[in-house]
Amino acid sequence: MKKFALIGLAGYIAPRHLKAIKDTGNELVAALDKFDSVGIMDSYFPNADFFVEIERFDRYLEKLKYDKGQMLDYMSICTPNYLHDSHIRMALRRGADAICEKPLVLNPWNIDALQKMEKESGKRIWNILQLRMHPSILKLKEKVNNAPKDKIFDIDLTYLTSRGNWYYTSWKGDQSKSGGIATNIGVHFYDMLSWIFGDIQSNTVHVHTHDRAAGYLEFKRARVRWFLSINYNALPEEIKNTGQRTFRSIKIEGEELEFSGGFTDLHTKVYEGILEGNGYGLEDARQAIEIVHEIRNAQPKGLIGDYHPFASKNLEPHPFNR
Repeated sequence: MKKFALIGLAGYIAPRHLKAIKDTGNELVAALDKFDSVGIMDSYFPNADFFVEIERFDRYLEKLKYDKGQMLDYMSICTPNYLHDSHIRMALRRGADAICEKPLVLNPWNIDALQKMEKESGKRIWNILQLRMHPSILKLKEKVNNAPKDKIFDIDLTYLTSRGNWYYTSWKGDQSKSGGIATNIGVHFYDMLSWIFGDIQSNTVHVHTHDRAAGYLEFKRARVRWFLSINYNALPEEIKNTGQRTFRSIKIEGEELEFSGGFTDLHTKVYEGILEGNGYGLEDARQAIEIVHEIRNAQPKGLIGDYHPFASKNLEPHPFNR
């Protein structure tokens, strides 16, 4: 039974990590979050210690080590994006492997620095790249691998997940903390595309505002038009009419990839791989981090070239500037 700590317990994604730790037969000994709405612990690890101050959390882990001889094996990190780098370093200094949500870090050079610390500490840094475990994605990868090697696939990626005005007040609306739209809601798609279609060849941004981003990516074996948004008004009318607030579509050669289910136990599968030493490490995360960093810093070119059809939707002002 491995001993885990978890940072970011009150966040949206933390329950999936709690479930993965429990389902793999391991123990959560301590958790940290500055917010104390963490009753979810009762469903998984009611006896784990909980802290709202990082100093007391850190001291407790040290006491476990020196007073009880209990070494931490893993630290799971579910905190805001801009804190990942720091919390990964904390895990390694505590003698634990780090298991971190995506995006692993915000900038490519952060990976280089973490590689040095990983080598120095002898511990590993693992990334949660659960789409690589999704049955539909695995079938797609097999299809691409079996296709003629010179086949270039044409793809339209569309992802809209409506967010209210709260989004802009939270850390997610601050590009310096979240990395912006492409990083916050798109990085897992860019990882999936990289994993299946190979090295990136070109990266063009057509539109990039507070509530949407659109562009064109060319991989070794795919041409991808993509559109991401958190604006409800950007949803197709037929989706609005059903009462839904999200829309996700991946079309490959005009054929829709069935992608509606199969997400329930993906974190657990990722954890199983990590515990076996076969998880996804720093280099696995690199290309997606490079893609989102380039998108974040690119000057949008406007509606020229091969752009996603949704890119032409009317732009809207920031809700705080109306």
